[in-house]
Amino acid sequence: MSSPYLGGATIDPATLVAPAETIKLTAQAADKVRELLDSEGRDDLRLRIAVQPGGCSGMQYQLFFDERLLDGDVEIDHDGVPLIVDRMSAPYLAGAEISYTDTIEKQGFEIDNPNAGGGCACGNSFCG
Repeated sequence: MSSPYLGGATIDPATLVAPAETIKLTAQAADKVRELLDSEGRDDLRLRIAVQPGGCSGMQYQLFFDERLLDGDVEIDHDGVPLIVDRMSAPYLAGAEISYTDTIEKQGFEIDNPNAGGGCACGNSFCG
């Protein structure tokens, strides 16, 4: 299969490694995701973590709640927090750690990704 995320390189989906053991949420991030899920009032939602083309550096992260489970999605249970990663994003997210900061200066999720070759000043995009 040809991947737009890899400049059209061919990938065999059967060889992709599931990131279940490698994507980590800090305790603060897991608590915040649980809080946000509880506020939605639904038990069918999971946090979807994806990498999409775009942003200043060529790729950007997307975090959103999703009830869908698509073909090839990897389901992860991280200490009771349900996560979903699509098979094309999985290689880019292997080893990543998601944290949450809530200070007077900054609030939000951050992704520390060892696969990111560089980033931009906005902190929302990276190059692979």
